[in-house]
Amino acid sequence: MKNEKYKLLRKGILYDLIGMSTMVIPLVGPFLDLLWAPVASQKMREMYKGPEGKVASVLVFLEEILPITDVIPTFTLMWLYTFVWKKQPTPQTIEVRVNE
Repeated sequence: MKNEKYKLLRKGILYDLIGMSTMVIPLVGPFLDLLWAPVASQKMREMYKGPEGKVASVLVFLEEILPITDVIPTFTLMWLYTFVWKKQPTPQTIEVRVNE
């Protein structure tokens, strides 16, 4: 599980770098964003299942389509939300007594 967690982080950082790299290409960059936005949205949906993944895929799509927002590391922020900030339910120990 821990290895899978960091694999998601590495993929997320790579996808963020790809999305940010289009910003440094003058004139062509915004058109590349039009191609990258649906791909990034699909990748986000594949990486994070459930309602959070669907919301994140919409957010990454909007972030890539809108100008100047390429600097937001959406994939990395989603990883932080999923594995650092989101409160996980604390495991509870149930004591069972056997009648002797």
